[in-house]
Amino acid sequence: MEYIIIPLVAFLVAILTFFSGFGLGTILTPVFMIFFPVELAIALTGVVHFFNNLFKLILVGKNADRKTLIRFGVPAVIAAFIGSYVLLQIPDADPLFSYTLFGSTFTVYPVKFVISVLLIIFALMDLLPIFQKMQFGKKWLPLGGALSGFFGGLSGNQGALRSAFLIKAGLSKEAFVGTAVVVSTFVDFTRLGVYATQFTQNNLIDNIGLVIIATVAGILGSFFGNKLLKKITIQSLQVIVAIMLILISLALGSGLI
Repeated sequence: MEYIIIPLVAFLVAILTFFSGFGLGTILTPVFMIFFPVELAIALTGVVHFFNNLFKLILVGKNADRKTLIRFGVPAVIAAFIGSYVLLQIPDADPLFSYTLFGSTFTVYPVKFVISVLLIIFALMDLLPIFQKMQFGKKWLPLGGALSGFFGGLSGNQGALRSAFLIKAGLSKEAFVGTAVVVSTFVDFTRLGVYATQFTQNNLIDNIGLVIIATVAGILGSFFGNKLLKKITIQSLQVIVAIMLILISLALGSGLI
């Protein structure tokens, strides 16, 4: 079933990334979590996200602003390494808590609880007006890079914070998109390098076929998104996806999945 659901989601979400404000990793990560352990799901999503970014890098990377890349991108890459390292340490922790409901016992682990909270926060950033209007000045670019990079390494979700900081950097639309893609690609490269130390242990090789299919689906989605839908905005769709993301996050944080 995962060979149908995950590539389909990758294709559709890759289209949405050009006009809905959602990132591929934000939505694809919890979908992977339905079928795989959390740490492996984040790593698998990272591979798909990275190659999708490489394709987008060819399309719009030339428009990136070099000064912003240094002030925002360098802290992002450093923090991504730290966040990725933290992620690999969390799975070894003891259960956070357990509870019984309707005769069944559910156990919540720290990594699932942390990722659940993060996913809810990122979903709210797309759902609530107060977060949608959140913007920062140029002086906060290094901090924004560090925060987005850290959470990118820890959870695979970096797009909401990245956009919130870069939107006030005085960039043109083309430079904004290009800079975001370049930063995202380097963060992905960094965190995948850290995840690679656990790839064999987490059976990534056993799922390489699924990764390839999902990657191809994501690239096709980006191609169609860039060609056909990059000027379209559908706010109601953002709300629906954000609500679904919150529901999945609550299920994850409560130990149901």
